[in-house]
Amino acid sequence: MLGELLREHRRLLGLTQEELAERAGVSVRTISHLETGRISWPRPATVRQLADALALVGEPLRRFRQAATDTTCTDPVPKAAPKPPGARAGWAAPAQLPSPLAGFVGRTEQLRALDTLLGPVRKAEGQRHADGQHALHQDPRDRLDGPRTVVISAIAGTAGVGKTALAVYWAARVAHHFPDGQLYVNLRGFHPAESVMSSGQATRGFLEAFGVPAEQLAGEAEAQTGLYRSLCAGKRILVLLDNARDAEQVRPLLPGSPGCLALVTSRNRLTGLVACDGAQPLPLDLLTEDEARHLLARRLGAARVAAEPGAAAEIVSRCARLPLALSIVTARAEMNPAFPLSGFARELGEAGAGLAPFTGGDPSTDIRGVFSWSYRLVGEEAARMFRLLGLHPGPDIAREAATSLYGLPPGAARAALAELEHAHLIGQHLHGRYTLHDLLRVYAGELTDTLDAETDRDASLRCLLDHYLHSAVAATEALSPHREPIRATGPAPGTAPERPDTYGSALAWFATELSNLTEAVRTAAARTGFETHAWQLACAMVSFFDVAGRWPEWTETHLLALDAARRAGDTPGEARTLRNLARVHSRQGRYVEAVGALRRSLLLCLDLGDTFGQAQALRFLSTVLGRLGRHSLALDQAQKALDLLKAAGHPVGQGRVLNQIGWQLSHLGDHHRAVQYCRQALRILQEFDDPDGAGATWDSLGFAHRHLGEHDEAIACLQEALRLRRERADSYEVAETLAHLGDALLDAGKHERGRRVLREALEILEQLGHSDAVHVRARLRAAGGPGRPTPAAGPGPTAPGTALQTAWTHAPRPPRPTHR
Repeated sequence: MLGELLREHRRLLGLTQEELAERAGVSVRTISHLETGRISWPRPATVRQLADALALVGEPLRRFRQAATDTTCTDPVPKAAPKPPGARAGWAAPAQLPSPLAGFVGRTEQLRALDTLLGPVRKAEGQRHADGQHALHQDPRDRLDGPRTVVISAIAGTAGVGKTALAVYWAARVAHHFPDGQLYVNLRGFHPAESVMSSGQATRGFLEAFGVPAEQLAGEAEAQTGLYRSLCAGKRILVLLDNARDAEQVRPLLPGSPGCLALVTSRNRLTGLVACDGAQPLPLDLLTEDEARHLLARRLGAARVAAEPGAAAEIVSRCARLPLALSIVTARAEMNPAFPLSGFARELGEAGAGLAPFTGGDPSTDIRGVFSWSYRLVGEEAARMFRLLGLHPGPDIAREAATSLYGLPPGAARAALAELEHAHLIGQHLHGRYTLHDLLRVYAGELTDTLDAETDRDASLRCLLDHYLHSAVAATEALSPHREPIRATGPAPGTAPERPDTYGSALAWFATELSNLTEAVRTAAARTGFETHAWQLACAMVSFFDVAGRWPEWTETHLLALDAARRAGDTPGEARTLRNLARVHSRQGRYVEAVGALRRSLLLCLDLGDTFGQAQALRFLSTVLGRLGRHSLALDQAQKALDLLKAAGHPVGQGRVLNQIGWQLSHLGDHHRAVQYCRQALRILQEFDDPDGAGATWDSLGFAHRHLGEHDEAIACLQEALRLRRERADSYEVAETLAHLGDALLDAGKHERGRRVLREALEILEQLGHSDAVHVRARLRAAGGPGRPTPAAGPGPTAPGTALQTAWTHAPRPPRPTHR
């Protein structure tokens, strides 16, 4: 009964009716009615969609379709037979297709794309649906007057991605459309031991399959090709050319009859076949998460996978969703049914395991060997580029960064990348950005560790880190030209840093490279000799972290940088990293930790005689103390910072500290003097074109005017602050000014507008997870607005008291590290 079979296959895959409906493209009601027997005669299209979604092949497919029609199967997967139904009388129809993979799952979109190829073939064979066969997906090409050429599809993808499995599965599914025969040959384009098969050898094999006498097979290759195409003329034949090396190997094997279809698989892109022969390209990527999970369920049983969902998810991740890797692991799990999946997942995740869990005695399932077949066929420079990509720590790499890693001119780097992309050892997922899946990355790392000298690897890594460091320095100068400069040494020869020179391009560059930059900090911090790269690169990212509100990454990178600087005995690096760490602690409401970090930084700068570093520590300290409500102490620290900045001759720093003095004065109730200091600060900051400092100063002026009862002046100042801060896209500073503007509007009697502005501030602060959201929410409730009772993320500000006094007065003086 169809309903029982449907329920059995659905549960085997661990699917609900809703999940199966989504995969098959039919309604949940239809599936429910089929399983309960309320629908006895489903439409052929529904049967086909369900069979595809359940990945049925062979005997299960035949039984499923037979149950749906209660007659003989109308679209079975054919078995090998010398004369399939429909073959011409006296014609020895070959049936060479291998058996389809029993555990084949997924690839729904790719199967549909292949189905569309049958349009011209069906046009050639005529309308053969009178016997009840269901129609496959219609294609606009069906409306053509007739087919003009043989249909060709080129399936390309990386090693182990399942190209052959897809091609064989689909070919078996549609073989009945080709009653004159199905030919198959493994061209051995990437075989570990045997030589590549020539097109002449393959042609001879096809002629033998057609029953051509041996005495007619002694001619030249060109004559054999002509004979092969003559035999195919006017017939409907499916030709599967598996594992092709290039287009030249394939062309002589293409039949010439419009009723024929050629399916080609290759690790190379076969661009020539697409450009010159009209092949339809079908790139094949890794399985989706859902497809990979269903592969496990199909091989190991839905119950076993459902019992350990976490371990199953880790296996999928560790196998990089590569079908070959998943098949190797599931085969081991099948042979050890009593072993928990968590044990296999743990083995895959063990440090140093690398590709060892994916090896075996069979060369076709030894993943190192499978990868090596592609690696050995690329040129020397492309091979070197591939190995070096194993040093790259991030998820993808820009062409410019790869050029620096490679250490050769851009033209040579582009050629090497193009060759690797052609061989599907890397992929270009965005224009100019390349990636390789995790297992290929491990393989590349093993190769470079084995084949490249340690000095060469270190030199390439230095070039890569120099690329990211100097690119980030250029970008941060575009974001914040007045920020404390990073005095990095010149890049190593061969490095080609990027130069984002506008605010927008710098912001976009940081956003694109964020994952690579954070991983670069991690890599540099873990390697002896690269500690300076670690802390300088972390510092170069602060402007972006500040603007984008990326505080977790800010904290993570600076903790790594701090440890690296201390290990290297780099006191200036330690002092600066502590200041930056204090700033993000303050952003997160961790004020006591911020005070402790600033005190340690100040003491280090005193020992170094670094006047500017001392001023910076005092200026930041003033901000933190003000947030703790210690405005008198904050004012004192700001005055000291101003004296040091005057001595250092740093006008922008003076302007920013003058604003802080005004801010603290206003909080102490001296609003008139606050306005005077802020106006003085504004003149300096505008003269030296510092929109960041000017935005903060306009905000302080608005705050002071509001408390003087000068509502219109306050609103005007805060609107100007908001304009400048929106231009910089600094999320927190925008929220801060919105909160002040909302208060000023409420004081001016503009209640609806004030509540609207406060709600916008609250939304930003909640997105950032900032503790100030608590206070804005309270003000919004007091103003009659719907302050949402969502919990504030992160700890709130610590009230001044014993903890602060301990951090500021009694924090231990950091030991002077020993320089190496």
